[in-house]
Amino acid sequence: MEKKKVTVPLVCHGHSRPVVDLFYSPVTPDGFFLISASKDSSPMLRNGETGDWIGTFEGHKGAIWSSCLDTKALRAASASADFSAKLWDALTGDELHSFEHKHIVRACAFSDDTHFLLTGGVEKILRIFDLNRLDEQPRQVDNSPGSIRTVAWLHSDQMILSSCTDTNGVRLWDLRSGKIVQTLETKSPVTSAEVSQDGRYITTADGSTVKFWDANHFGLVKSYAMPCNVESASLEPKHGNKFIVGGEDMWVHVFDFHTGEELGIGLTNLVLNLCRLQQGSPWSCPLCSFLTRRRVLCIRI
Repeated sequence: MEKKKVTVPLVCHGHSRPVVDLFYSPVTPDGFFLISASKDSSPMLRNGETGDWIGTFEGHKGAIWSSCLDTKALRAASASADFSAKLWDALTGDELHSFEHKHIVRACAFSDDTHFLLTGGVEKILRIFDLNRLDEQPRQVDNSPGSIRTVAWLHSDQMILSSCTDTNGVRLWDLRSGKIVQTLETKSPVTSAEVSQDGRYITTADGSTVKFWDANHFGLVKSYAMPCNVESASLEPKHGNKFIVGGEDMWVHVFDFHTGEELGIGLTNLVLNLCRLQQGSPWSCPLCSFLTRRRVLCIRI
């Protein structure tokens, strides 16, 4: 029997507590960058190709549940258990603003045009902050049915999606009305939800199932049963012919998008893979891509 290919990771040290969220910037004239969120309350910025430490954003007083960079990697944002989301200058590390909430903030995302920051958390409220008017009150989208776990923008920032920690499905919100216009039904709470780089698919993970949805008409395209409960799933961005899954068995599995056949595995081993990348894409390494797309449990770097 042919053995599955196993990837050996490169280890980067830094955080003192588990890493719960990872985000790669798009490729910029200066390269691309990785920001990591950890329960040690200090997001870290690294060179996305080499893994070299660039700086640490200091100012939060609670665990960081989510962090992200804008499209030019000039600003960073973080969502924290200290009831705040913060905006940072990614060049100097300075805190630009703190957006106060009334409970734990679990997710944050910059709009594609970088003018807005979306947050969500235990309050069950989606907030949109205008980054050109930092002192103005945020727009609040109609209440979520549960505590918010993930958020993302789609359709040129005209819609947003969210999933909940304790409620099944993914909700799609039309920002013109501020209402839910569609729910992608799942049998378990969704642990991972993302929009593919080309905007064609929404990838979700719930229980031991990975699903792919049409991002324009919202119909179910494919559904695959996985060998274990899944924490995260990500579609390869360049060709769209593979996807990666990671879950409770602590292995990263690579599958064929069209058939669902397993193509390879990589052991997470509680480390962050920052292998050198090819053609500016984190997807040149299965572990790297999976960790890029978040929600691996208790990874230390």
